[in-house]
Amino acid sequence: MLTDYNVKKIHEYSMRIIEKTGMKFHHRDAVEILKAHGIRMEGNVAHFTEEQLMYWVRKAPHSFTLYGRNPKHTIVIGGDVINCAPSYGSPLIVKQDGTRYSAKMEDYIKFTKLYHNNENFHVNGGVICQPGDVPVENASLLMFYAAYTHSDKCMMTGAGDRKQLEALFEMAKAAFGPKEELIAHPRLLTIVNTNTQMQLDINMTETLMTFAEYGQPFVVASAAMAGSTAPITLAATIALTNAEVLCAIALAQMVRPGTPVLYASQSTTADMRNGAIAIGSPEGALCYKYCARLAKFYGLPCRGGGALSDAKIMNTQAGYESMITYMACCQNKINFIIHSAGILDGYTCMSYEKLIADFQIIDYVNRYLRDIEVNEETIPVDLIDEVGHSGQYLTEEHTFEFCRKEPLTPFLSVRGNVEHPEDQFERIVDKVLKKSWEDYQKPETDEEILKKMREVLTGRGVDRALIDSIEQA
Repeated sequence: MLTDYNVKKIHEYSMRIIEKTGMKFHHRDAVEILKAHGIRMEGNVAHFTEEQLMYWVRKAPHSFTLYGRNPKHTIVIGGDVINCAPSYGSPLIVKQDGTRYSAKMEDYIKFTKLYHNNENFHVNGGVICQPGDVPVENASLLMFYAAYTHSDKCMMTGAGDRKQLEALFEMAKAAFGPKEELIAHPRLLTIVNTNTQMQLDINMTETLMTFAEYGQPFVVASAAMAGSTAPITLAATIALTNAEVLCAIALAQMVRPGTPVLYASQSTTADMRNGAIAIGSPEGALCYKYCARLAKFYGLPCRGGGALSDAKIMNTQAGYESMITYMACCQNKINFIIHSAGILDGYTCMSYEKLIADFQIIDYVNRYLRDIEVNEETIPVDLIDEVGHSGQYLTEEHTFEFCRKEPLTPFLSVRGNVEHPEDQFERIVDKVLKKSWEDYQKPETDEEILKKMREVLTGRGVDRALIDSIEQA
C-alpha cells in the first residue's frame, strides 16, 4: 500500500532529522537524564541514533486502561478503540451572534455538565476552556476540582510547573489512593506539547516528568503549521513533527520505563494568504491520518484531530470542516480524539451551539462507520415477495422491529415540512442545550475526599468562597 510506503519513508527521514538537527531540551534535568543514558548532546540538543531512540520508544505500552471514578466509564486507549474527549485550552466563548467574552469558571462547569450528559464521552475535564476569573497559579487545580465534583468520568487535567502538579497529585491521592494505587490504576491524563521546531520547554518537561513519576498517561503532541513553523510540504511537516514526538516519548521512558503515552499530532497547514492556522483543512485531516498510521507503525496509542473548524461562529463552514476532520480521525482509528466537540476559530473559542452540533456529527459518523449487516433478518426475501410491486413497508412488523436500531434518529436535524425553516436549527439547538442542563444530575462525591482536596486548595491560598461556588454551581 502507498500509505505503508509513505510511513516507512517518513520514519527514515525523521531519523535523519533527529541525528542531524537534534531535539533541544530546555530543562536541565532532562539534559542530565539524556546524558546519563548515553545520548550524544551538543549543549542542550540531543542527537539520538535510530537504535537508541527506538530502544526507548518500544518501552511504552501498546495500550493502557484509564480508570473512571464510575467504573462504567473506564476505557481502554489503544488498538482500534476510539474515544471522544473534550476540547482543550480556549480562552474565549463565542456567542451565535459573533460576540465574544473571556471564559469563566461558570462556563467551564456548564461545559463539564454537557460532556457528562453525552453518552459518547467517557472522559471529562482538562482545560475545556481557560477560565479567566480564577488565579492562574491554581487554575489547573481548580479545573480538576470542578471536573471531579461535577462528573464521575475519566479525568483529563491541565499541565503546569512541578509545584502546581505536585499539589494536583495530592488532590488525586485524596480522591483515588496513594501513589502506588495511581500507578497500578491510572486516573489522570494530560497533554505535553512540543515546540516546533524540535524543542521541549521547561513547563512541558516538568509536566512530562511529574506524570511519568506517578505513572499517569499523557499525550505527547506536536502542532506544527506547514508553511510557517514547518516546511510547506505536508510530508516534511509530518516527518518533522514525528521526530519531535518520538524524542519526547523517549525521554518519558527514561524517567519511568513503561509510562503510558499517546503519540499525537495536531499539525496542519497555515493559510498562505494570511499565515493563520487552518485547523479545519483537508491538509490537517491528512496529518491526523498519518498520525494514526505512524503511531500504529511504532506500536503506540494515538491522539489527533477532533471536530475542528476555523469558522468564527457555528455556521456552514463549521459543519463541513468539523465533519472532515472528525471523520478522518475515526476512519484511521485515532484512539483519543480531544476537541471532539465545541471548538472554533483556530482553537481560540468554545461555542455552546457548536458543541451541540458536534454531538450530532459524532452520532452521524458513528452510524456511518457501523455500516450494515447482511443476513436473513436484514434482507427479508419473503416479505419483499409478499409486499410485491405495489405495497408499503411502513406498517410491517419488520419495520417495527428495526425502526429504532437501523436508521439514526437525529436530535438536531430538521426534516419534513416546517413553517419557518430559516431559524429552525437555532431554535432546536437552544432547546437541546436547555434540556441537557435541566436533565443533568450531579454524581455523588465523598465528603471526606472533598475535604482533603479543599485543604490542598486552601493551603495554596485559594479563597474558600471560590471553592464553595464551584461545588454549588
